[in-house]
Amino acid sequence: MGRGQRRAPNINAHDRGPFCAPFFELKSRRPAQGFHGIGAQARRIGGRMRAGGGTDMHHHRLVIASVAFRNFKALRSTRLALSPFNLVIGPNGSGKTSLIQAILRLRSLARLPPGEAMAEGDHRPEGAEITFRFSAPYDGLEATLSCVSDAACDLLQVVPLSTGEGVDDWSGLRARLLSTRSYLFDHDAIASPALLKDGAELAANGGNLAAVLAARRKTHPDEFARFTAELMRILPEYDELELAVRPDQTVELQLRLIEGRELIVAENLSQGTLYTLAMLALAFDPSPPAIICIEEVDRGVHPRMLREVRDMLYRLSYPAEAGARRAPVQVIATTHSPYLLDLFRDHPEEVVITEKHGAAAIFTRLDERADLAGMLSSGSLGDLWFSGVLGGVPEEK
Repeated sequence: MGRGQRRAPNINAHDRGPFCAPFFELKSRRPAQGFHGIGAQARRIGGRMRAGGGTDMHHHRLVIASVAFRNFKALRSTRLALSPFNLVIGPNGSGKTSLIQAILRLRSLARLPPGEAMAEGDHRPEGAEITFRFSAPYDGLEATLSCVSDAACDLLQVVPLSTGEGVDDWSGLRARLLSTRSYLFDHDAIASPALLKDGAELAANGGNLAAVLAARRKTHPDEFARFTAELMRILPEYDELELAVRPDQTVELQLRLIEGRELIVAENLSQGTLYTLAMLALAFDPSPPAIICIEEVDRGVHPRMLREVRDMLYRLSYPAEAGARRAPVQVIATTHSPYLLDLFRDHPEEVVITEKHGAAAIFTRLDERADLAGMLSSGSLGDLWFSGVLGGVPEEK
């Protein structure tokens, strides 16, 4: 591993680039009947493979096994074990976004050679420290971010552990960390036309979605057809997806209504429809990142559609159960929706609760609650959270 300290500027949790936006047309019509969609496939996961969280599943689907915080914003002293899929709930200011920012800082500093480990007496007590452990085949490495303040981390130290695999494979782990992506979708950005050339990967705000779909239709037509099939199943009022390409090489997304055959341009689609399109595009990415973070995953989505949102995310973390042949993705998603939380009643191991007491916040996993079974017998998971019984709600004055 490289030696010598390297400093890096603070990163923005949502790197956003300017995406303009396409008149010939790329059309996708309603596919042949018989496609069952990811909803039914993903729901099969609940009673079969994921029950109990087997070791083989855990190791093959995780990148980051755990993260420990010291003096990072409100996370003064807390540790969190991560699963393949993680739904993070809690009040504002309790560390949900800080968890994602820490992962993004790890990605940012991983671009540089790791710094030389500091001696025991050289740690900067005034700064934050974030320590990451990883899953096999990289569980023999530990990465620590040292910070000059509770927000600016500028030093990455990677050290081998006494046990575990991959002690000489920082390059392999680094490649997976560098693929990490974070999303906070913006409906206005998604609805805007995008430059056709900007379709390599989805932007953090979803602003180049039309270009991404146009590129995917050309390079991965089978996956694009599956995406379109699922889109028409979820939104049955439409039967065509059109990508209108203009002479200035911008592309605009449009959907055609079954009734009346009216073509609805993206700017006239609902926020929920646009967010659904963006998340579905992630779910059907043929080469997704190793780690995906999504903030406010319930944003703009009707409560009755949240099961579809969950199943899209499950398709990322459990691709084989949805018929996809690719590596799984570790997902960290945040929400404030008790309706979405209700859908995880049978899998509390996937729920992370953030709680804030005064200026300090901590993480706990829902399955660590010894009294959970008894509480669930008297109410829904969402109601229990909303009432404050589970914690993870704003403090009352």
